[in-house]
Amino acid sequence: MPTINNLVKRLHSYLDDEQIDQVVKAYEFAEQAHEGQYRRTGDPYITHPVAVAHILVDMHMDHESLMAAMLHDVIEDTGVSKEQLAELFSPEVAELVDGVSKIAQIKFESRAEQQAENLRKMMLAMTRDIRVILVKLADRLHNMRTLHVMPREKRKRIAMETMDIYAPIANRLGMYNIRVEYEDLGFNALYPMRANLIAKAVKSARGHRKEVLSMLKESIEHCLAEEGIEARVIGREKHLYSIYQKMKEKNRSFKEIMDVYGFRIVVDRVDTCYRVLGAVHNYFTPIPGRFKDYVAIPKANGYQSLHTTLKARSGVPLEIQIRTEEMEAMANNGIAAHWLYKEDDGDGSPTSTRAQAWMGRLLEMQQKAGDSMEFIENVKVDLFPHDVYVFTPEGEIKELPVGATPVDFAYAVHTKVGNTCVAARVDGKLVPLSRPLESGQTVRVITSANASPNPAWLNFVVTGKARSNVRHFLKHQRREDSVQLGERLLQKALSAYETSMDELPIERVVGELASNHYGSLDDLLEDIGLGNRLAPLVARKLLGNKDEERGPEEDRKPLAIRGTEGLLVTYARCCLPLPGDSIIGHLSAGRGIVVHRDSCKNLLNEMRSSPEKCIGLYWDRDVEQDFTAELRMEMVNKKGVLATLATTLAELGSNIETITMAEKDATVTSLNVSISVQHRVHLARIIKRLRKLENVLRISRITS
Repeated sequence: MPTINNLVKRLHSYLDDEQIDQVVKAYEFAEQAHEGQYRRTGDPYITHPVAVAHILVDMHMDHESLMAAMLHDVIEDTGVSKEQLAELFSPEVAELVDGVSKIAQIKFESRAEQQAENLRKMMLAMTRDIRVILVKLADRLHNMRTLHVMPREKRKRIAMETMDIYAPIANRLGMYNIRVEYEDLGFNALYPMRANLIAKAVKSARGHRKEVLSMLKESIEHCLAEEGIEARVIGREKHLYSIYQKMKEKNRSFKEIMDVYGFRIVVDRVDTCYRVLGAVHNYFTPIPGRFKDYVAIPKANGYQSLHTTLKARSGVPLEIQIRTEEMEAMANNGIAAHWLYKEDDGDGSPTSTRAQAWMGRLLEMQQKAGDSMEFIENVKVDLFPHDVYVFTPEGEIKELPVGATPVDFAYAVHTKVGNTCVAARVDGKLVPLSRPLESGQTVRVITSANASPNPAWLNFVVTGKARSNVRHFLKHQRREDSVQLGERLLQKALSAYETSMDELPIERVVGELASNHYGSLDDLLEDIGLGNRLAPLVARKLLGNKDEERGPEEDRKPLAIRGTEGLLVTYARCCLPLPGDSIIGHLSAGRGIVVHRDSCKNLLNEMRSSPEKCIGLYWDRDVEQDFTAELRMEMVNKKGVLATLATTLAELGSNIETITMAEKDATVTSLNVSISVQHRVHLARIIKRLRKLENVLRISRITS
């Protein structure tokens, strides 16, 4: 069992006496605070903080992190406050402890939401100080090591959470050793029978493998000696969970997985890595398409290595990783190597730089996210990056998850670039914004100052940053649009009483806001714009006894539709109204005004069931927007008729949005075509011109 005496002995290797005294002081305080408390193992509770500190000593963490490890449960479990810790130790230690402590029990709608809020707070604390997550990872590691004493359900829940969140975080920070231990312990807890079977199979296969490994290792060492290269050659053992994952994902048998032998070749300098690569490729047979250069282009978590797969002369497949000593330290310890190898690892190391960049993105996502669940959804997307590396026109590398699109790339460059993105060129060619990018492509984003994010982007963006920024923009745009529309509807309702918002009695407005728990007038206007409150009823309440003075015909004054109302005025898909058509609006809760043609059957049903929600509308003179119209056409089934149709529409300033075709008979095809038009007169011109085409037999507008 880890003890404080063992810990102090280990601390003398890299901390001074004063710092060790502070760690011991924190231990003594925690021991006293946790007195009488025991873990499920039956051990005194203090053994847990000491064990966490031992894990951190393996990383050579500073004395403040070790003090936080000792004290990390005192706020939650013993009633000691953050202020007391700051006074007794230091504000920095108190901040670390506060960041690591589990949040107090808050009543949430669901357990998932509580977990999300917990993780959100952890992520935020981590962005302020990276040591918070390292202490938290060590805390979770010791809990996983003692998981066997927990009840089955709790054991499974903790293991699942570790696999879903903590293992990916360790991976994102390049901490291979901790990630592997999380995965193997989690695998054992979730699938004990499978883990046991694979462990037995590995043990029985080890005897034969030992001979083959030894023989292959000698071959590699001989190959390097011939080239005069000094290197360490290490045989790699696969861990249980990675064997299970490969069997499951690649649908391979245990024998097929174990027939591949892995080696790591560790050298002194980067240029030696490439010399080793040349030597092994010359000595063994390389397998095409199985070489990856993570030295020139590191992984998202800072991992660097050359990967190649070869066939030995006996036909045995070899997976070889080639890296420097520094890369080896980084691969195993990630961000923790910053403390472990401080004297020769500055802040500019690839892992440290990438960890800081990732945390910067976390902070931005937190500010844009609507709630904890949305934030964690975005973070989880970012925790599973794969290897897609694309270039900016200046040659800078951007790492993105598999499936990332030009929109994800635009947001990776800068939020402003993403928000104003209108098109993209990939390797010089214009491509759709939804097309997934591939490694090695050069992407140039085309922006426009007046552009804004499109709601349709949410259907294909994959990065957390892109998703959170699009949602954030739409949320704010929706509020802005609804407040403006609500103001127009209320002004219209008040004009029936020959008054305006500026003339309303201030005490009545304040009273209305207070009675409905609105924080500001904008909140009330937003509710009106969204269709949750009816403007005429709000107007009557705000004016009190003026109800009798109102002329009924004045209340029916129509509202002008300008086409620039944004997200809060939508055009019904059932009747597709155009400027020039007679229109009526229907107030739909949460959606604002839905514009229908006055002859629409759906609208007539709404008018019968809730006439108070219908509102008179008319088109403003200067409507600046394209609308959708649908045409039904019958055409002679000849080669080139669709091309003629598309060309004619383009000449008339229109564009085909969708088209569906069905053969009526052997010579005639029936088409339903959605096209973009400016107004009813524009549509009439298009129909007149299309009627003159040689192969058009019939054409009409679909009205319902």
